[in-house]
Amino acid sequence: MVTDQREQKITYTTMGVEQAESFNRAFDQALASALTDLGREYTAFIDGQPRQTHAPTFESRSPDDTRIVLGAFQECGREETEAAVSAARRAFPGWARTPWREHVEVMRRAADNFRVRKYEIAAWLTIEAGKSRLEAMGEVEEAADLITTYCDQMEQHDGFVIKLNQLTPQEINHSVLRPYGVWVVIAPFNFPVALATGMLAGALVAGNTVVFKPSSETPLCGVQVYQCLADAGLPPGVVNFVTGMGNATGELLSGNPGVDGIAFTGSKAVGTHVYTEFSRERPRPCIAEMGGKNPVIVTDRADMSKAVEGTVRAAFGYAGQKCSAASRVYVLDSVADEFVRRFKARTEELSIGNPIERDVFVGPVINRRAYDRFTSACDTARHDGEIVTGGTVLTEDDLQYGYYCAPTIARLDAGHEFFYEELFVPFIVVASVPTLDDAISRANDSEYGLTAGIFTEDPGEARTFLERIEAGVVYVNRRGGATTGAWPGVQSFGGWKASGSTGKSALGPYYVQQFLHEQNQTVVTD
Repeated sequence: MVTDQREQKITYTTMGVEQAESFNRAFDQALASALTDLGREYTAFIDGQPRQTHAPTFESRSPDDTRIVLGAFQECGREETEAAVSAARRAFPGWARTPWREHVEVMRRAADNFRVRKYEIAAWLTIEAGKSRLEAMGEVEEAADLITTYCDQMEQHDGFVIKLNQLTPQEINHSVLRPYGVWVVIAPFNFPVALATGMLAGALVAGNTVVFKPSSETPLCGVQVYQCLADAGLPPGVVNFVTGMGNATGELLSGNPGVDGIAFTGSKAVGTHVYTEFSRERPRPCIAEMGGKNPVIVTDRADMSKAVEGTVRAAFGYAGQKCSAASRVYVLDSVADEFVRRFKARTEELSIGNPIERDVFVGPVINRRAYDRFTSACDTARHDGEIVTGGTVLTEDDLQYGYYCAPTIARLDAGHEFFYEELFVPFIVVASVPTLDDAISRANDSEYGLTAGIFTEDPGEARTFLERIEAGVVYVNRRGGATTGAWPGVQSFGGWKASGSTGKSALGPYYVQQFLHEQNQTVVTD
């Protein structure tokens, strides 16, 4: 579907669409088209060619309605993963020698593909990942902007070639950043288009070749990403696409000695395993983003309207399945009851249901494991404290066929395990604390350090928070999302502590360099 490039850009903080009727009409058209194209078998793509395996395929089903089979996908094993790495290895010398401006040109065409196909891709995000319309469209827009941002970085740094000082007039010295070789990109289910594209774009624009494996929960979204890249004119073998389970296909890729680097987004448990094992034989770069347990602080100097809206959007957007989602709140004693009362009321206004519907804000969680984790957490919270609202699953009518969980607020003691454990469901815990100092200390008392937010109209309190908080992405008074909504070239997105492996953030000015290593070149002339 060709779209009007003058349309309003939708981001994760977009509250509404200026031309809502035309937006929804175009989205409905894309959904209808997608729903007539169900159940096909999809291949892997290796060296530019479709590839089927000898193993049984696996199905992708919609979390909106598990009766819907989206497609069948290849369970790539050792033969296919080795072929993909070998293809990327063969393609690397030619792509690496290609002038960086040509890399940028190809990748900008890929960004255009995402923009032209945005309704089509967003429709698949709604069906396969369970995203609301605005969340899905925001993700596709982000994917395009990620590519553009990383292309801009190559241009701004002139391909990362810097002339250095000279000891003699005859000695000419340059620092040159050069690609490593073959990278594996392993993408998560929750942002299967944007996060996959960001990791791929960083590797490709730098001159590396790639083997890309999407999450087994969202392989069809991975197909859309691959097609946007391949259709931009990347040479065969520069990007290769394989599908399969993470504990099988993913392990084969990360354990392949022909891989030079890996970019991974997912859980801390898997990320730390990959990080440890990947460099067991020799040092190799591993860019890992591994989730968070993101706090919101509300002081007695807060604008309560901002605090409530920002926390609701951060906690329950995409059913709490963002690594940046707000999952714990520390509110000062004097305003705790007011905040909880208003937070409850606003949460109960949210529209919950099948995200193919126009006005739904909270869709399903991704699978049965998440669904069961939600119900278990609610049972624990009832026993240990108070469920303020939610605490149930929705099973009326067709919702019984999906994984629908009511947005849930629990009041628990600040030392409870749910202030430390990442749940990745629409569930947030609230505790009252006596002082801002106590709130910041508790916010920092976590193995994670991804995002954090505060609501206060006191500039001094805001400065104290910014100086002391231990997180890579922090926000003050953000109504559009207390802890969520970073955008390429606007907010860098990366974690401290167990939330990230490199200290350099995606979306920001230091990301592309991680896919390059430095070579000093000295040439002596007579």
